[in-house]
Amino acid sequence: MDVRKPSWTTSSFLIYAGGLIVLGAAVGALGYLASPYGKGAFAGWALLVLAVLYAIAHILKRRGSWLAAGIFAFASVVAWAVFVGALWVWFGWLSPSDGTRFPFHGFSVARLSLELLVLASVFDDLRRFRFPFIAAIGVVFGWLFLTDLVSGGGSWSAVVTLLVGLAYLAAGSASNRPSAFWLQLAAGALIGGSLLYWWHSGDLEWSLVAIAAVVYVAVAHRTGRSSWAVLGAVGLVLAGGHFAIEWTRVGIPFLFSGASPSSGPRGYVPSLVFAFVGFLLVALGLVTANRRGRLQPE
Repeated sequence: MDVRKPSWTTSSFLIYAGGLIVLGAAVGALGYLASPYGKGAFAGWALLVLAVLYAIAHILKRRGSWLAAGIFAFASVVAWAVFVGALWVWFGWLSPSDGTRFPFHGFSVARLSLELLVLASVFDDLRRFRFPFIAAIGVVFGWLFLTDLVSGGGSWSAVVTLLVGLAYLAAGSASNRPSAFWLQLAAGALIGGSLLYWWHSGDLEWSLVAIAAVVYVAVAHRTGRSSWAVLGAVGLVLAGGHFAIEWTRVGIPFLFSGASPSSGPRGYVPSLVFAFVGFLLVALGLVTANRRGRLQPE
């Protein structure tokens, strides 16, 4: 499957922004219509939104507007997910009362079939429109389906999430297609999310988070995917926030509730911690830039 790569220009930004705003408006309209109408009527409204978005995508494709067609195809996949979900609720297969509507709440054929149908729509629209952004929905629902299939929440779901993230990393590293970006981004998010599930309390655990964040930067340098560096920076900031709170023993304005750092005996600590985090990020950036420069031919 030959997937094209969009170029970032003024026109592409406007098309992305406009298409996503239309999607947001459609979701907002469906949210409004969900209240005054019954389940069957809501499924009908969802089908209408799906048909309109999908028709626009095909019209734009026939006119040769590949990027705009892809954005509306992306929106139509989201609309398809809403429509199938509304249909299953109407049929009584998904119900919030017994938890079947939410992932990781027991085995549910209806929920798994919904996730599979969304994945089928992703693969079909990737084949038709060859738009890499659609793969973003695929990696999310791929993780949802696999984790929902073999786990019911808790630590086992975190283990499956970690394994799916590693699989995405391997698949993304082996592919040069534009859609590999979403595999890499999902891999970093899933692996990081599972690690944070286990490591989120105590100095030792947050130290491990900081070490993992530095490893993320190394992966970014190795794979050439800056998404890993972004997630690594987030990890370092989160770890820095923990140590700032722990060592200061007072709140940080605008971020955490409590007294102002200036009123505590260690009010200088947050500034020192985050200054260290900032200089560390700059140092990591300089190291990766120098290594990349040495690898480039003269």
